[in-house]
Amino acid sequence: MLLASPCPPRVSRASRGHAALLRSALILLLLWPRPSAGKKKLYIGALFPMSGGWPGGQACMPSAQMALDLVNNRSDILPDYELELIHYDSMCDPGEATKLLYDLLYTEPIKIVLMPGCSGVSTLVAEAARMWNLIVLSYGSSSPALSNRQRFPTFFRTHPSATLHNPTRVRLFKKWNWSRIATIQQTTEVFTSTLDDLEQRVKEAGIEISVRQSFLTDPAVAVKNLKRQDARIIVGLFYETEARKVFCEVFKEKLYGKKHVWFLIGWYADNWFKIKDPAINCTVENMTEAVEGHVTTEIVMLNPETVRGVSNMTSQEFLGALMSRLGGKNPEETGGFQEAPLAFDAVWALALALNKTVAPLKAKGRRLEDFNYNNHDITSEIYRALNTSSFEGVSGHVVFDAQGSRMAMTLIEQLQGGSYKKIGYYDSSQMNLSWFNNDVWIGGKPPADRTVVLEEYRLLSQKLFASVSVFAGLGILLGIVCLTFNIYNGNVRYIQNSQPYLNNMTAVGCMMALAAVFPLGIDRHHVNRPQFPVVCQFRLWLLGLGFSLAYGSMFTKIWWVHTLFTKKDEKKEKKKQPLEPWKLYATVGVLLAIDFLSLMIWQIVDPLHITVEKFTREAPKEDLDVLIQPLLEHCSSEKMNTWLGVVYGYKGLLLLLGIFLAYETKSVSTEKINDHRAVGMAIYNVAVLCLITAPVTMILSSQQDASFAFASLAIVFSAYITLVVLFVPKMRRLITRGEWQSEQQDTLKTGSSTNNNDEEKSRQLERENRELQKIIQEKEERVSALRNQLAERQAIRNRRQPTSGQNQNHNAPPPASQTDPKSLLPPPGYPNPAADNHSLPPSFSNSSSLYPADSKMSRNHCHNSQIPLLYK
Repeated sequence: MLLASPCPPRVSRASRGHAALLRSALILLLLWPRPSAGKKKLYIGALFPMSGGWPGGQACMPSAQMALDLVNNRSDILPDYELELIHYDSMCDPGEATKLLYDLLYTEPIKIVLMPGCSGVSTLVAEAARMWNLIVLSYGSSSPALSNRQRFPTFFRTHPSATLHNPTRVRLFKKWNWSRIATIQQTTEVFTSTLDDLEQRVKEAGIEISVRQSFLTDPAVAVKNLKRQDARIIVGLFYETEARKVFCEVFKEKLYGKKHVWFLIGWYADNWFKIKDPAINCTVENMTEAVEGHVTTEIVMLNPETVRGVSNMTSQEFLGALMSRLGGKNPEETGGFQEAPLAFDAVWALALALNKTVAPLKAKGRRLEDFNYNNHDITSEIYRALNTSSFEGVSGHVVFDAQGSRMAMTLIEQLQGGSYKKIGYYDSSQMNLSWFNNDVWIGGKPPADRTVVLEEYRLLSQKLFASVSVFAGLGILLGIVCLTFNIYNGNVRYIQNSQPYLNNMTAVGCMMALAAVFPLGIDRHHVNRPQFPVVCQFRLWLLGLGFSLAYGSMFTKIWWVHTLFTKKDEKKEKKKQPLEPWKLYATVGVLLAIDFLSLMIWQIVDPLHITVEKFTREAPKEDLDVLIQPLLEHCSSEKMNTWLGVVYGYKGLLLLLGIFLAYETKSVSTEKINDHRAVGMAIYNVAVLCLITAPVTMILSSQQDASFAFASLAIVFSAYITLVVLFVPKMRRLITRGEWQSEQQDTLKTGSSTNNNDEEKSRQLERENRELQKIIQEKEERVSALRNQLAERQAIRNRRQPTSGQNQNHNAPPPASQTDPKSLLPPPGYPNPAADNHSLPPSFSNSSSLYPADSKMSRNHCHNSQIPLLYK
């Protein structure tokens, strides 16, 4: 009554000691077997491994016997029955268990339930028990393979499956925001099945297993593969001896520290990494450093809470009673000590299930003692009762899932400073995580599940873009100046003879090409991603049409000069033919139409869009767990190489043909297109720059600064050279010679400002007449001076000769030659008559230096051809 009081009085330390002794005495009295009075016995066949690979029977058998004693002493559980345990030592050997199972089945009395231990033994017993309609209830089997209901239809176990670790692991992955893990396992059935279950669970949770490694005895290669594939969150499934091998390799590969987290099984010894192992060549210090911070998950086999379950015992009271049964043996040296609560609760689960079947069987006219190996009804009732079991045991809440496996809580521990610390519990049946918030990480926080990859777009240097843009803007201003100059002086004959409309097209094309520099340097630094395809189209159209106008107009001039003036037999006739302007415009129009149609088809069939080029990941200079993923955006299309091949091929042939025509017409002189030599020079420069730039920019496409600089500067230089070569000489000529002023004066004199061809010819003839008059006047003055000198010399010669000599000189002139030389001059305003060689002295009869025979300005020439011009 005192123990049941809700508010017990305070007692002294001595009184508490007496109470503890009294409680232990009461428990021993309860456990003391009482004589049964007319109770019917139900026999349980058990296989306890007292030796072998897992000698769990050393603690599990006393625990099960203690549970039987408590059940048999209860009057509310199976009051008419007494449970008795018939057990053998299976030595955890399936072969030995086969012989013992035969003895259990074919030796009286009939066993109503079988209770094996060890996964191998349980597999054998559970697979055979279905043939005898026997329920199998295991207390020490963790193999996930035993959860197969088709293979083991009557199997239950209070030992949770090894796959029970997996829900806890998945819950921790989600807690720490990990979506990518790696695994390494020892190639045994239990670990392979566990990993298969884990793979299915993480897949459902949206978590990726990026690396899956396995090994048999040597984990060196597997650990190296984990490092090579950048594994960060690693689940290890292997036995304790292999765990030491794994972490020795982990230390060598530096696969630990603040960037890595290892998940291990929690049933290793607490000092497993400090045990000296001749199979490894790492020191204890190396192992301690490598395992620091790893997380373990362990099935809770002893209820951590002070709760009195169906046995009316707490977990601590159970341990005290078990220690009394073991006779003071060291728990660490006693096999199955950790699993002892599971064996205790297994007996209680069986007793409660049998007790639950009494009433249903009685209603059917059946009794438990009527059980035999051919009775399906009693087996079905026991199966149904076990399947719905739910009670509080010393190992925690006992409940079975659909596969007959125990659902239990999982203990989560972390190795901190060389010792394990509890950091939480997880109840997979209730999906409840109890967290203590005492987890410790080397880096101060849980590491990332992978190397964080930061995407970094490579952008064009703004200084480079601004510099080239300034040059492009100045080039556009220069183009405007040249275009204005050409339009303003369109009535000047020298400008008209250069086909000013084609030059205007050249200036406009250069300005369009220069304008293409601006969208060529625009990237995501200036516009958003949705607007970037529009920028791509602007680049293509401005550059394509600009090239067609600028180069096409120059190519047209060279083409027609070559067509009209390079054939010798037709040169004279074609020079006389007028060059019709519409032919020039039609040629430019054809070239422009070809480019326009090709660009239109390209845009409709295969429009440009953004493609992202990825480069090799780069590590930052700082010690950060990140990598930089450089990205570069390009304007591209699905068949970009095909389109570029067509465009470059057509433009390349046009450039080469332009170079050839410019070379062929370098010696041609014509007034119809008077600047074709300058056009040829511009074509040389543009062609060379384009033929070099196109392949180089394709090679440098991955280097945004170099590609932009090369392409934009080629455009700028081509435009500058074209404008300077074509327009600056015209400006210089008109400024230095004042030809536009004389043209304006001539226009005022004639009273007409039209560009009529007849008026232009008239002005040209008048200008030539004035020039010829000046030349004739100068020549006449020179001839008059020479005649005077000749007359004076003749007179002096006549005076010096003697009289007698005059009769003998048959070459002497007649007396009429003594006439005054001035009398020989023509009247004022009339031209001098043609010179008569017979009237001149012999010494001047062949004066070729004064009157050369082929001189264009001879007097005969002036007399015969130029006089009509003087008096027109």
